[in-house]
Amino acid sequence: MPRRKGMAEAGGFPSLLPEPPAASRPAPPAPGPEGHRGRMRRKLLAAGPDALLDHELLEMVLFLAIPRQETKPLAKALIARFGSFAAAIAAPVEELKQVEGAGDSVIAALKTVQGAALRLMRAEVKERSVLNNWQRLTEYLAATLSRERIEQFRVLFLDSKNRPIADEAQARGTVNHTPVYPREVAKRCLELQATAVILVHNHPSGDPTPSRADIEMTAEIKAAVGVLGVVVHDHLIVGNGRHLSFRREGLL
Repeated sequence: MPRRKGMAEAGGFPSLLPEPPAASRPAPPAPGPEGHRGRMRRKLLAAGPDALLDHELLEMVLFLAIPRQETKPLAKALIARFGSFAAAIAAPVEELKQVEGAGDSVIAALKTVQGAALRLMRAEVKERSVLNNWQRLTEYLAATLSRERIEQFRVLFLDSKNRPIADEAQARGTVNHTPVYPREVAKRCLELQATAVILVHNHPSGDPTPSRADIEMTAEIKAAVGVLGVVVHDHLIVGNGRHLSFRREGLL
């Protein structure tokens, strides 16, 4: 039986074949930001986050904060300003506010991602003895401190199995100095019933070389907690991409 011709083939007469139902016809790609977002989501779900470039991963975060606007220009501006995805989410709030388009909702989304990443790393560190999980510990401390603009002194309080009881910031200082009080560290050891500690602080300059003040302060804390039978396992100084261990350097 000969095939019926369509309108174009039959000189303008309509085809007698029924039109396919609307549900079976492929939908045209969504224009603008929504089409781009759909492509990005499919890429993320199909290939995982490692398949995304830094600015693309940042776009995915910005989707949550900016529902119906193009996010690529802001993502690229953040990368240009801070250098990487990690540096952008870790940047101080006041510096983020200086980027055009980074309002409160954007900054809250970035800080939520940073907080989630740190909590995940902290949970992995807490699962077992830090002495058998040293690489995870140093990765967590680097993520926490390496991008801080001022010095921060933290203490990891450990139980009898060297598992973290608490990770606490004892003091925040200036760009090159943090006041630390050994008696306060000892008092907190008693309150938490800690049997060991690991001291940690950062050098915003990026150079983890200890100063004379760092060495003297470590000796004072070791003496103060030693009276209680608490062991100082190490003092770590975190720089930019590097860290220094007092124990490894023979300073403890």
